[in-house]
Amino acid sequence: MLLILQAAQFVATLGCAVFAGAAIYISAVEHPARMRFDTKTAAALWAPSYQRATLMQAPLAVASALAGVAAWLLGGGAAWRAGAVLIGGVVPFTLIVIKPTNARLLAPGRDLASQETRSLLDKWGKLHAVRTGASAVASVIFVAALLRG
Repeated sequence: MLLILQAAQFVATLGCAVFAGAAIYISAVEHPARMRFDTKTAAALWAPSYQRATLMQAPLAVASALAGVAAWLLGGGAAWRAGAVLIGGVVPFTLIVIKPTNARLLAPGRDLASQETRSLLDKWGKLHAVRTGASAVASVIFVAALLRG
């Protein structure tokens, strides 16, 4: 049973840390860099970046959350539940709060050079920062739990 607990803790921590690292990079480096371009270019760069990041980050968030819940259920302590709630929370946050912005940015026929597109990209950056913060805090919780355990 101890080996299963340790495996769950490892998966939760690694998945969350990789998610957080990618999110921090996007929030601190990639999105600000693309926003230095004109709106049409920024929007054109955002779309493939968003689509590729989704393929990586969604599975990481789900796997980390499930592993965190497993670690908690296997007796790892409440910190594993707390971290799992935070990293798992990015999934519904994305689907409920961010997805409408994504859909508008990806809408066929969108004028990529418009001020509305610029505003949507700015909004997306702020919303993504929420995911970044939640995943970073969850990572700290998981690492602290590992160190205590």
